[in-house]
Amino acid sequence: MKIAGLGNALVDILIPLQDDSFLAENALPRGSMQLIDHNRAADLQRLTAELPRSQASGGSASNTIHGLARLGVPTRYIGKIGNDPLGEFFHNDMRQAGIDPVMLTGIQPTGTAITFISPDSERTFGTFLGAATEMVPEDILPVHFEGYDLIHIEGYMVFNRELALHVVQLAKKAGMLVSLDMSSYNVVEANRDFLYGMLRDYTDIVFANEEEARAFAGEAPEAALGMLAGLCETAVVKVGRQGSLIQHRGNRCSVGAVKADVRDTTGAGDLFASGFLYGMSKLLPPEKCGALGSLIAGAVIEEIGAHISDPKWPHLRAAADVIVF
Repeated sequence: MKIAGLGNALVDILIPLQDDSFLAENALPRGSMQLIDHNRAADLQRLTAELPRSQASGGSASNTIHGLARLGVPTRYIGKIGNDPLGEFFHNDMRQAGIDPVMLTGIQPTGTAITFISPDSERTFGTFLGAATEMVPEDILPVHFEGYDLIHIEGYMVFNRELALHVVQLAKKAGMLVSLDMSSYNVVEANRDFLYGMLRDYTDIVFANEEEARAFAGEAPEAALGMLAGLCETAVVKVGRQGSLIQHRGNRCSVGAVKADVRDTTGAGDLFASGFLYGMSKLLPPEKCGALGSLIAGAVIEEIGAHISDPKWPHLRAAADVIVF
């Protein structure tokens, strides 16, 4: 199975904080995700210039595709960047991971997700979407999907409803499966009716965390799972330290989380989707797909950022092989 992803192409800029005073001083509510403009993004970087930082290609779907590529799945990523050094960095980071990048070029600068990491691993985001907001239906062509079996889309894309519909309709015409990550409870609350139609009419696999599932269904995870699974073939509700609940073709199972030394939960849901979809690419049963999701998610939360470092991958691939075989 070959898997493509589509989403907001952002460069993650990861800044660990010694305490939360910077957040309070700069009107950044702890744990929030705020959309900011380019000037505000530049100011935040200037104010933290003395702090250590790292950067990596980011965005929810990009993180998932990155994990899949490192697991050996043939992948493609479609996104829009600026004609600037950060855009070049994003493109090169994709290629170095073994991903086939289809990088469209916008007028605005490349988007950034400035991630402030508190000592207790809480994350606070200042997100400048930049060129990512310029993606339009006309950008996405049938040739982008040729040879691919599944498209994974992040929920943030539904804020551009015309684009989201164009992508899933094009995917279905190409005979592809559609996987959707709900991404954020804010996304769900603002687009519930639209998401209902997307799930019912086009989506084969849906991922939601507990908050997103509750925002969609108004129910606790178990009941929300049933509602989601009534709309598409496979539904996954992630319940944090308790693992995940999965329903596939009417059959339900639960999978525990793996023990981990949590440093930063950035990308945990995205990398869970990597492991789960990897299992699906191997035609594994849902409980094994969930176990692979827990394995990969458990590895990423032990690191800063949404990518797993190179030295860990041989062990992870070996552990994944144990589950697969």
